[in-house]
Amino acid sequence: MEIVLPYSDRILQQHGFIHAGAIATIADSACGYAGLSVMPRDSAVLTTEFKINLLSPAKGERLRAVGRVVRRGKTLVVTLGEVFAESAGAAKQVALMTELPPALPVIT
Repeated sequence: MEIVLPYSDRILQQHGFIHAGAIATIADSACGYAGLSVMPRDSAVLTTEFKINLLSPAKGERLRAVGRVVRRGKTLVVTLGEVFAESAGAAKQVALMTELPPALPVIT
């Protein structure tokens, strides 16, 4: 699963880097959708826990988050998310997230 967030002045922190909250948000979404991809059709996911390592200040034209499933269990799916800051065709990894989104039945 990949999610892209274009650069915007609205997501910068006080030093001019992309805010950690924006980085965590797209990593969380990429991980959640990766988890959902291995769930039954009538399921939904909800994050129960995540850990994020901010590896480098984020600067660039856009952020790209890549989420993938590490392990699928009966009720939990462990996912990994990597976030890259991209600019002029170059990418630099700025964050790494591990997440546990469990499967939940859809409530209608």
